[in-house]
Amino acid sequence: MTAFTRTARKPARVARGSSTLSPREQGVLWDMEEHFWTSGAESARATTAPNAVTVFPYPPGILHGDQIWSHLRQRTGWRSVVMAERRVTPCRDIAILTYRASAEKPDVPIYRALCASTYLNDDDRWLRISHQQTAVA
Repeated sequence: MTAFTRTARKPARVARGSSTLSPREQGVLWDMEEHFWTSGAESARATTAPNAVTVFPYPPGILHGDQIWSHLRQRTGWRSVVMAERRVTPCRDIAILTYRASAEKPDVPIYRALCASTYLNDDDRWLRISHQQTAVA
């Protein structure tokens, strides 16, 4: 006869060390995110880690490092962006911003997307390490 031993299922891991960000810190992150859309590629590059990853609707798809800046130089020019349903999820030195974006620029239909950006607090400086957009029809 074979004996079976049941092992208790471990609970799903949850982020340990979760913390809250002050309203000022959250404001800094949301300002950085808005500038990512509206202030051009060089401004976005200044607040993005060199090894960052972005995921845009195809094409261009998944971009790494310097590929991001080639794409953004051709696609900049958003006049404005509205970020609704904003949420900040902090965990230690990381903050994830999620939101619904509506962006506009001249002569182009309003672009709508679900977005997420992940920021790392590196020596008291927030850097974007990832950004993802899913277009909404």
